[in-house]
Amino acid sequence: MLIAAILIGAMALLFLGFEMLIVLGLPGILTKEFFYSTIPDLIYGQRIVGGINHSTLLAIPFFIFAAEIMSKGSIARHLTGLVSAFLGHRRGGMGLTTVATAAAFGSVSGSAPATVAALGGIVYPELKRQGYSDKFSLGLIVSSAEVALLIPPSITLIIYAWLTGTSVASLFAAGLVVGIFLALVFAAYVLIYAYRNGLTGDERMPWKERIRVVGRSVWALGLPVVMLGGIYSGVFTPTEAAAVSVVYALIVEVFIYRHMKWRDILKVATGAAITTGTIFVLLAMGSIVAYFITLAQLPTLVIDFLRAIDANWIVFLLIVNLLFLVAGMFIDPNSTMLILVPALFPVALSFGIDPIHFGIIVCLNTCIGMITPPFGLDIFVASSTLGESVSKIISGIVPFIVANLLALLVISYLPDISMFLPRMLAP
Repeated sequence: MLIAAILIGAMALLFLGFEMLIVLGLPGILTKEFFYSTIPDLIYGQRIVGGINHSTLLAIPFFIFAAEIMSKGSIARHLTGLVSAFLGHRRGGMGLTTVATAAAFGSVSGSAPATVAALGGIVYPELKRQGYSDKFSLGLIVSSAEVALLIPPSITLIIYAWLTGTSVASLFAAGLVVGIFLALVFAAYVLIYAYRNGLTGDERMPWKERIRVVGRSVWALGLPVVMLGGIYSGVFTPTEAAAVSVVYALIVEVFIYRHMKWRDILKVATGAAITTGTIFVLLAMGSIVAYFITLAQLPTLVIDFLRAIDANWIVFLLIVNLLFLVAGMFIDPNSTMLILVPALFPVALSFGIDPIHFGIIVCLNTCIGMITPPFGLDIFVASSTLGESVSKIISGIVPFIVANLLALLVISYLPDISMFLPRMLAP
């Protein structure tokens, strides 16, 4: 009865148009009042505050701030120019450049919306100039940005690590491999589209000019090298890497590229603070939901049900993927994780699924949720940034959703793809 009350109440609030803060928070409050009234109010408050009092979460505001700086600055343009210099002359060159640049920018931002906002205005006109249709171009831009949620530093993986106690560094290693795999899937589709439509690239850039482009872009490339190199060499932790990324981005944009002034930084900091506040309020409310899910012994009930129907890990992962895909159509990725991961993670462990592998499956599902109609966040970011209608963007995304689902099946049922790098790096 308690579980039904939580789910029905949350879904009712969601479809009535309430903010996610209320969708997550109000059912928790009502659950306490009607089912756990003997729990002191002090415990309730401690759960809210304690839910976000975790050192792992310190990385989130830093990475958000760094992503805002880079999306408003010139790092994205330098990365695009660098990739185009080496791929732009090939068949499907601008499409391949879009995919590769999204992966590169994702490696310094960790944010899919920031990737769409930063790259969309740069690559969209070029894609159309080279003969790509509007729909394909929009679908490619929005879908390629997903890779930012997988390739470290991924805010989504940090939240999963906080929810489950999994190593952030190991998740980052797995996310790097799967992010590259997803980028290759998109690149393959770009090549198929280019061959079918007879699209060619620009003229080959002379090596002298390529070297000049590399020289201009070396500072933009330095950020992922510093962060990932520092994490895996043991120089600093992922949280410290987040702080380093902010300092590095500030130095590059203000003093080297000189694209931003200090007064611009204040505006960027304000936007980052608003985004950070929104995420942390959701995390605080989500900790209450997770608390009551544990008290209601929902994971145990799920395990008993799966055993009753004689389900194995293959069936379980299929159910997990379906749950996340449906939830992703209506709820933002962070909220989806806050609701589903606390209930499903113990079940995954009971089936012998590695927590790192399960985390990558969850993250890839949230990637798909970012582009899935009707409420995929990146769809609306692209619409606002590029001035195109939501319906046109959705029509262009459909083939990429199919590609995503194929990639999801491969990653779900071939765990060695996501696990081989974490195993290599394990002490």
